[in-house]
Amino acid sequence: MAVMKFIPTALKNLFSKPVTTGYPFEPAVFPERARGHISIEIDSCIGWGMCVKACPLGALTVDKLKGTWEINRFDCVVCGYCVEKCPKKCLSVQTGYQTPGADKQKALYTKSPEVLKAEEEKRKEIVRKAAEAKKAKENGEK
Repeated sequence: MAVMKFIPTALKNLFSKPVTTGYPFEPAVFPERARGHISIEIDSCIGWGMCVKACPLGALTVDKLKGTWEINRFDCVVCGYCVEKCPKKCLSVQTGYQTPGADKQKALYTKSPEVLKAEEEKRKEIVRKAAEAKKAKENGEK
């Protein structure tokens, strides 16, 4: 008898439009404020590490001299604190998800060689100016 109660619902579903999405054939539609993953525009990053200090789980690492920014996607909960604290606003929260993989790995981003070379020249210029200022101060005291 319980089967007889199900027949009207089965017939209705048989002739009505499906409620689910056809994901593989249609692109996924994410809600307006859905959290996906953190993304970075690495060449505009200055490497201060404010994002690292803001991350409650310690999922980020920054190496200013090497020009690298690394995120452990398995530890990141996409809270957005790093995005808020970034002084250059090079971090953002992107909708969508990362491609799944078999290995637990970190995402490593490295600045382009041109940007690394320009930053190195800038550091050398700062050191040179500091040495000149120190020398001028010593000569002024004598």
